[in-house]
Amino acid sequence: MTLFPFADYWWLYGLFTAAVLGLLALDLGLLHRTPRAVGFREAAGWTAGWIALGLAFNAALYYYAIHALGADPRLARPGFDAEAAAWQTALEFLTGYLIEYALSVDNIFVFVLVLGYFAVPPAYQHRVLFYGILGALVFRAVFIALGSVLIQVHWVLYVFGAFLILTGIKLAAASETAVDLERNLLLRLMRRLVPITRRFHGQRFFAREGGRLHATPLLVALVALEATDIVFAIDSVPAIYGITREPFIVFTSNIFAILGLRSLYFLLGGAVEKFHLLRYGLAAVLVFVGLKMVWLDAWYGGKFPVGLSLAIIASIIGTVIALSLLAPRRDGARVARSEEA
Repeated sequence: MTLFPFADYWWLYGLFTAAVLGLLALDLGLLHRTPRAVGFREAAGWTAGWIALGLAFNAALYYYAIHALGADPRLARPGFDAEAAAWQTALEFLTGYLIEYALSVDNIFVFVLVLGYFAVPPAYQHRVLFYGILGALVFRAVFIALGSVLIQVHWVLYVFGAFLILTGIKLAAASETAVDLERNLLLRLMRRLVPITRRFHGQRFFAREGGRLHATPLLVALVALEATDIVFAIDSVPAIYGITREPFIVFTSNIFAILGLRSLYFLLGGAVEKFHLLRYGLAAVLVFVGLKMVWLDAWYGGKFPVGLSLAIIASIIGTVIALSLLAPRRDGARVARSEEA
């Protein structure tokens, strides 16, 4: 049974969404109104701030769940422990947040590629990423809503699990080839339908040339980012449903991971190639979550311990990051995502 059904807690979804939109409006409308490049120190501060905000939300969710679940008449039955359920909720959020954050780091590889391919000036990159992440929030909400409906059919969990296992194996075995943006169907369609300028017009997405409205390269870069995020969402949403069946936890952990993406890009963008073993760690995480869905949950009587899942996932990610830094690439080749956008 869902602890936070949308029909009863729609106001909680609404309040959370309003808070997120308020933060984004503050970010673009006040803090980054004037185009400028984001420096390392500022990016580090924002990254730490988003992580701290996510952890603070997790703590608030724990204390709120103790009160809300304890007072929920649906759950008033012998043996139900509201504090234990709240602790489970907090662990599921933290585990989901870690998975989504790790998968989000993989997005940065593509961010570097796309913004470099379209030669987006540093002063305009924040604007592109802002609207890219705003669009990602919408797409993730749609995928999460669809997932919450699909998992009501039990066998869909096995489909999700098998998909994650195959995706993990493919990610680990694939050669490191760059994303070919020229083959992206959405971009090719856009170029056929919309005239595009050859130069940037400040931070505008549209501009008039010869009396006709044109899209600028900034809009093309934004469309490329949105297209690649849809590919990432196909992996990440099933992965977090392997940890929790609670749509509210899936939604909030996903959102917090996405919100920190821009600052993480500016923090790690120049050093992203140092994490050359990350894809193997992400592959291992996807395979583990897939195995959890198709086998381990049933082996543990219906639910693999979320605390153990958190420990395994954190160990995998921590190990590959440490090994990447201790054993840097010798060939100096670029690390690029092996999947096509």
